[in-house]
Amino acid sequence: MIRITEREFSHLIHYIKNTYGIDLIKKKTLVEGRLGNVISDKGFDSFSAYFDHVYSDQSGKEATFLIDRLTTNHTYFMRESMHYEYLQKTVLPYLEEVAEDKDLRIWSAGCSSGEEPYTTAMILQEYFKQDFMKWDAKILATDISVSVLNMARQGIYSGASLKNLPDAWKKKYFHQEDQEVYRIANRIKDEVIFRSFNLMNKRFPFKKKFHIIFCRNVMIYFDRQTKLDLIDRFYNQVEWGGYLFIGHSESIPKEDTKFKYIMPAIYRKI
Repeated sequence: MIRITEREFSHLIHYIKNTYGIDLIKKKTLVEGRLGNVISDKGFDSFSAYFDHVYSDQSGKEATFLIDRLTTNHTYFMRESMHYEYLQKTVLPYLEEVAEDKDLRIWSAGCSSGEEPYTTAMILQEYFKQDFMKWDAKILATDISVSVLNMARQGIYSGASLKNLPDAWKKKYFHQEDQEVYRIANRIKDEVIFRSFNLMNKRFPFKKKFHIIFCRNVMIYFDRQTKLDLIDRFYNQVEWGGYLFIGHSESIPKEDTKFKYIMPAIYRKI
């Protein structure tokens, strides 16, 4: 396996941080382990030679491959279930009253392989029931990893990924293809729009603001200033009265945000 020098590692962490916001300064072993053999298999004899190839690739495919290798995308349905309980019991009743023209906009930022936005779509259908079709409920799901977005669009999951879902939901919202393979039903898949998007973009291109933003277990990779800058952009992108959900392993200092702390990992623009 090819080893990475201190100079090469410094070069890489600055590139990844400036481009994607991800801080790899304490991840040298991870970087070497995930890229060492890959670089050799691609025919390069050093990290520097491989990086030169990545930077010169105008298609962006090599940069996409690099970030796919370096990021971890482990999730499952109904992860951090307290969020979904709060969504169903508190947030949706509020939005049902205030959302104009039954227009509901939700953003799953850092959606990984799709479990989060699909869970959200199921919650919406469970809450609104027969009235769901009266709502123009849009769920945008974004990630920088092309490979996990492709997985999300396919909507095929293992039984382990569905372990926290009620059995009735598995029957209602999935097609079981064999003992351990489930495919998400089109009635759920059609409610989610998947797009590649880099959260480090200084301006978000969305025409309308969101009522809810999920950005869970993404900012653990960011340093303090990168995280605070992103939180500010989220604040500007949320409707008044709207909510931001972050991961339970993450936190936002109360003095550093205009969001109001509601409860662990839940914030509101009020």
